[in-house]
Amino acid sequence: MEQERFKEVLRERGLKVTNQRLLVLETIAGHPGEHLTAEEIYELAKEQYPEIGLATIYRTVQVLVELNVIDKVSFDDGFVRYELGSAKADSHHHHHAICQECGRVLAFEGDLLETLEQALYDTMGFVVTDHEVKLTGYCKDCIKRKGQENMEEFN
Repeated sequence: MEQERFKEVLRERGLKVTNQRLLVLETIAGHPGEHLTAEEIYELAKEQYPEIGLATIYRTVQVLVELNVIDKVSFDDGFVRYELGSAKADSHHHHHAICQECGRVLAFEGDLLETLEQALYDTMGFVVTDHEVKLTGYCKDCIKRKGQENMEEFN
C-alpha cells in the first residue's frame, strides 16, 4: 500500500493520520514477509526519523493492532512480531509455515478451515470470525541440506 492508502485506512478506523503511524506502516510495508519486531521497526524507522523513540513505536503498534490495521503474530520464538493487517477487519488472515531447522517463515493464503468453521457452527452454533494457522516442520532447503528426500524420515 502506498502512503495515500495508509492515510485512508487510518481515517476509516477513526485514527488521526500522524507521521509516526505512517512511518510504522511504511516500515512494515517496506519489508514484506519479514514479520518485524517492535525493536526492528524502531531501528528501521530511526533511519528516516532519527528523533523517534522506542516507546513511540510500542504505543503506535499497540494502537494499530487494536484497530486491526496491523496484525500481531507469534512464532513461539519469544518475540512478538507485526505485519500489515487485512484491509477488512472481518477477513481471515494468511497463515504461516515455520521451519524448525532454520526458522524461515513462509506465508501462505487459503481458507483451508471453512469445513471446520461450518461444522462448529452447525454443531455448536459457534461463529468463527478469525483464525490463525501456524504449521511447523522443515523447509525444502533444510530437507535438501540434511539429504533426506522423503517426509517419513522427519517423523
